Amino acid sequence: MRGTLTDMELNPKTKIDDLLSGYPFLLEFFLGQSPRFKILKSPISRKTIGKVATLAQVASIGGLPLDHFLSDIATEIKAKTGEDVAVKRDDNGVEALAKEDSESRQEVLKGIIKDLHDGVDMEILKQRFRELIKDIDASEIAVMEQALIEEGMPESEIKRLCDVHVEVFKESLKDQGPAQAPAGHPVQTFMRENRAAEEIVREMAPILDKARDSSEEDFSRRYQGDLKRLLDRLADIDIHYLRKENQLFPLLEEHGVEGPSQVMWALHDDIRDALKTVRAELAGPHGREALNTVDYLVTSISDMIYKEENILFPMAMEILSDADWQKVSRGEEDIGYAWIEPEKGWSPGPAAGPAEEEAAPGPATLELSTGHLTPEQVNLMLTHLPVELTFVDENDEVRYYSQVPDQIFPRSPGVIGRRVQKCHPPASLDKVQKILDDFRSGRQDVADFWLEMNDRFIYIRYFPVRDADGVYKGTLEVAQDATELRKLTGEKRLYQ
Repeated sequence: MRGTLTDMELNPKTKIDDLLSGYPFLLEFFLGQSPRFKILKSPISRKTIGKVATLAQVASIGGLPLDHFLSDIATEIKAKTGEDVAVKRDDNGVEALAKEDSESRQEVLKGIIKDLHDGVDMEILKQRFRELIKDIDASEIAVMEQALIEEGMPESEIKRLCDVHVEVFKESLKDQGPAQAPAGHPVQTFMRENRAAEEIVREMAPILDKARDSSEEDFSRRYQGDLKRLLDRLADIDIHYLRKENQLFPLLEEHGVEGPSQVMWALHDDIRDALKTVRAELAGPHGREALNTVDYLVTSISDMIYKEENILFPMAMEILSDADWQKVSRGEEDIGYAWIEPEKGWSPGPAAGPAEEEAAPGPATLELSTGHLTPEQVNLMLTHLPVELTFVDENDEVRYYSQVPDQIFPRSPGVIGRRVQKCHPPASLDKVQKILDDFRSGRQDVADFWLEMNDRFIYIRYFPVRDADGVYKGTLEVAQDATELRKLTGEKRLYQ
């Protein structure tokens, strides 16, 4: 090996693995040149990335001038061995990492996002991306986000950087174009909803332009009503997000794609919060204060559409099977659609629904502690109670929810079998986990909450479910619209 370098010269295309095989002491040298090189500490990485990564690529990853990098390596070899290694420089630039070299590409992508986190100038990182990757697909972005979360970067931080890192990769994503799906397919339905949302935003644009130049009085008289009407329509975007969260995300999680879903859910919640804020501002005495929030809201929704159609949906189309899409489609109607109805064309096929995947129960009754009922009677009884029930088993997996006619909180079959932690937005995850931990340990026997939602008073209670020996078997959630109950006074003793 040493003879090879001496004869053939040290050049930008020299492989890291070849170099370290001949000169193992260079490992410490590399680690001291840039924190980006710490991946070389792993013997597995040295034998995978090292076999394909050239010195030109490594210099670019580390943000080091190539000529100086090559000279410094030659100087280090001379100092340690006394050998003179010739250095050949060329002007061919950096050779991009091939698609097949997925591990090296992932390390480059993660390095770019970590540098964004540390405040490195975006133009510098865009150039590094152009040199080393040039092309990227949605799945690679999803894998990168997942890996960063697993390595300890908080989801909240990835959410904060989401728009920035999409900006870095946007040129490459533009070459691929948005997702494509046949008429009636869940993805095509999502995309038709996006077109409807964009139409509402377009209607809003001229009103916003005029409203910005208006006085408070003029705004109230001429623009506030139209703006409120359009925002009320735009608020149906929540249905679009609910289907993503309850139908699409659980299937991606089954394939190990969890991080991007959680990041996107947190962005959904930001948009929901902006909708609440803008409505409150418009209802206040200084309605023009809402204009900045409207700008933020419109930008956030537009950015989300881009992320969906250029990252989420292409990735989902690549990862999910036809059987998966059948599961996505089966529960969509339970949640509903925003502004449109699905087109005819694509069919989920004859696959069995959740209730059909197991053998149908026979006529035998269920023997209960104080009687016996048929499965049909149990189901009817649970769905006729004036409350919504959800049961989570001892493994924190959702096993049942009562499909009542007027749901307080929309649910669909996609939540069955899903870990309950994944059924809540990231911002409330710590509260959910504390309830489960307290129930499991026996510290608490009830947790209750109440809130006002759309002029209704909602009462929510959680109870630990334990067997006769006190062993924790799960948690029962009971949600009730208690609006009318709060109004009761006196007595009513007669049926009328």
